[in-house]
Amino acid sequence: MTLFDTLDWRQFIDDYPGMRLWPQPGDVLGLRGDFAFRAQLSGKPVVTDQYELSILVPNVFPRDIPCVREIAERIPADGKHHRNADGTLCLGAPLRLLVNMTKKPTLVGFAENCIIPYLYAMSRNLNEGIPFVFGELEHGVLGELSDYAELLGVKNPAQARMAVHLLGMKERCANKQPCPCGCGQRLGKCEFRLRLSKIRDLAPLNWFRKLAKK
Repeated sequence: MTLFDTLDWRQFIDDYPGMRLWPQPGDVLGLRGDFAFRAQLSGKPVVTDQYELSILVPNVFPRDIPCVREIAERIPADGKHHRNADGTLCLGAPLRLLVNMTKKPTLVGFAENCIIPYLYAMSRNLNEGIPFVFGELEHGVLGELSDYAELLGVKNPAQARMAVHLLGMKERCANKQPCPCGCGQRLGKCEFRLRLSKIRDLAPLNWFRKLAKK
């Protein structure tokens, strides 16, 4: 069974008819074209817009998030509009995206929960000159850790860093370590372990180990 057999790419193209298959070498699914959307998020104004995108879907999707590029250069590469150094769109912190993908682990779900929120905020910024409507994290590792602190329910980036480190350990070993929530107990004695356990189930240990090294 190939990647083409397991993904809902036909439904994706039905929902976003401006997109087309884009042949790629190896076991990668490519999509390219005009991504048109209409969205109203968090009670804010309706946005109707479109962007020319390329999307490369890895063979371990949804564990690894697709690489998305805006190829018409509408989004400035100025360090202020959430484009990575390699030109891909910074749709969010990796762990946040992984959790978001559990809501609907399909290409259509990826569009709804990862691409459209980013483009919605980008359109309001580019078209109306307003700040990014869902707030803006600091760039780099500190921004990611601040997001993870909110996601995991800990108080600060240092505790979030400890939690990510524990996610990359085998559970029986992690449970012997101090709990990152600051309760003073071992993780195995604190209910915080249940929160980490749910997230640990979303990806293999080496995924979290790579995240911790970053």
